[in-house]
Amino acid sequence: MSGEFSMLDLFRTEAETQAATLNEGLLALENGASAEVLESLMRAAHSMKGAARMVDVEPAVRVAHAMEDAFVAAQKGELVLEATHIDELLKATDLLSGIAEHAGDAAWLDQQAAAIDQAVERLRNLESLDTRRGDEAASPGPAVPSETGDDEGAEAASEPPAEAPPQPAARVQDNAIRVSAEALNRLMGLAGEVQVEARWLRPFAESLQQVKFRQTELIGLLDRLRDMLDNPRVDDYVKTVLIEALHKAGHCRQALSERLSELEEFDRRSHNLAQRLKHEVVASRMRPFADGVRGLQRMVRDIARELGKQVQFEIEGLNTQVDRDILEKLEAPINHLLRNALDHGLETPEERRAAGKPEQARLRLAAMHSSGMLSIVVEDDGRGMDLEVLRRKIVERKMVSEEMARDLSEAELMDFIFLPGFSTRDQVTEISGRGVGLDVVHSVVQEMHGVVHAHAEPGRGMRFHMQLPLTLSVMRSLMVEIGGEPYAFPLAQIHRSLKLPRGAIETMEGRQYFTLGNQHVGLVDACQLLELEGAGTDNDEICVVVLGERMDRYGFVVDGFLGEKSLAVLPLDPRLGKVRDVAAASILENGDPCLILDVEDMLRSADLLVSGSRLQRIGDRAARQEEKARKRILVVDDSITVREVERNMLANRGYEVEVAVDGMDGWNAVRT
Repeated sequence: MSGEFSMLDLFRTEAETQAATLNEGLLALENGASAEVLESLMRAAHSMKGAARMVDVEPAVRVAHAMEDAFVAAQKGELVLEATHIDELLKATDLLSGIAEHAGDAAWLDQQAAAIDQAVERLRNLESLDTRRGDEAASPGPAVPSETGDDEGAEAASEPPAEAPPQPAARVQDNAIRVSAEALNRLMGLAGEVQVEARWLRPFAESLQQVKFRQTELIGLLDRLRDMLDNPRVDDYVKTVLIEALHKAGHCRQALSERLSELEEFDRRSHNLAQRLKHEVVASRMRPFADGVRGLQRMVRDIARELGKQVQFEIEGLNTQVDRDILEKLEAPINHLLRNALDHGLETPEERRAAGKPEQARLRLAAMHSSGMLSIVVEDDGRGMDLEVLRRKIVERKMVSEEMARDLSEAELMDFIFLPGFSTRDQVTEISGRGVGLDVVHSVVQEMHGVVHAHAEPGRGMRFHMQLPLTLSVMRSLMVEIGGEPYAFPLAQIHRSLKLPRGAIETMEGRQYFTLGNQHVGLVDACQLLELEGAGTDNDEICVVVLGERMDRYGFVVDGFLGEKSLAVLPLDPRLGKVRDVAAASILENGDPCLILDVEDMLRSADLLVSGSRLQRIGDRAARQEEKARKRILVVDDSITVREVERNMLANRGYEVEVAVDGMDGWNAVRT
């Protein structure tokens, strides 16, 4: 069906919605939820059965019907749902999702016919299951037959549905439509252009104010002229013309005042409308945090049961609004942090009991808006991380010397765990990353212009804090001037901005630096880095933007700070490829273009400048400009002695001197 969803597409969408409802309801039921949850579970299974019957997917009808019968029996009190029963119902939910995904694929359905028959039979005999089977209950079997291998299939089963909201399917069709991300990006760009065009009226109104002021001056002159002509000897005709001119000037002034008031009112309305349009477009890109974490409860439950651990998993801030692009990219780092906590951080009930802790461990995921940023926190009350073990690992890997390692603070030590390939574990497990370290988390967060920090308390737990922009379409930025042009630094990636006295600049081995806290921070001229010409400044203070992590940090010298702004991010034309040191572009309110700088790229470029010993001294730029501004003199003489005496004398007076050996040589020098 061109331009529309087919019936199978609609069935798959509804299957995602109902599967999410079944997963959430079953997990809530296992945690002691009320009987009302059974009603919603029964309705979800019934709706799934009806939808499958409409598109003639008979295997889904059978599975959903068996699940519905189980929920009805539980409602009537004929069946008490224990952990083993919920395991089977969760497997059946995964099986329904698999059938929906392959609906229309007769070969796949035939291949899985035996597994489907077995699942239906087990659902019909739930009451006969032995709820005391510890081993089988603790290890969930393969939920959906996978074509990509057991490990990948198990992971796919625990992933949340892509965009399924928690409402019934009928409401989804009534209240929601599918819009591509590209369409929203185009709307965002148009909203930014509307805002720029709306701001154009303000300078136009200000220019009219100048016209009004000049007109008032003109009328004042006419009044003075009238006073001067108030003489009996002046011709009456001249007086009549003057009075008429004054009368018409008064009319013009009144008309201009009225039009100017109307223009100012229109400017206010159009600016307000442009702001509202921009906010609505940005809001259309936002989704609740719950949409991205729907499958995590199930994943945590299954892994905890597989490892024999008791875990209370809490998710806070489900209604926190998150940009859809950020929400999609958050799935991988959050998944990795949770698996890492379950596998390495949280202890078994026996270990916790021996340590004087409750047998049930606590794992918490929270999302909130804080200081104009999105904060994501993952923390647990497990064994934490032994900082001394971490210190020894760093020395063993020859990352720092033993003497330097002793002086590293906790925050500096924790930065090492985000390095590629770094791990404090000797064994590779399938659950927590398969040997892939936390560098995955770090790289994804950096890609979103955010930062991540870790804090460990040995024996008490671990805490990871990710700070991200609220949206990738609008970026809070620090505006600076470099080489006479405006540039923007993403605010989330700035460690600090400051005005540094020139006397605080020190030099060591030909490189300039200043001291920030107890750390030496190298200075790099942003003008040199971006290959721009600039006049420099003679001020006693220089403006510095400090970027980078503790082990890789630079201070970039800019011409001045222009303030903080929220910029609409406009991606560069893909035909340009990757532009060095530039991440994106934007348009300022006055219509001027502005480049948003790529912080990671700038740090790499700074490393190249330092390693190549090509760094310019701060202040050399002003000296070069002064040198360019000096007057130039050409000395022409056939005597080398005279030429050198004259050249030295003029150079000492501050002139830039060139010499020529004769008239023809001098003429060629002038021409070139």
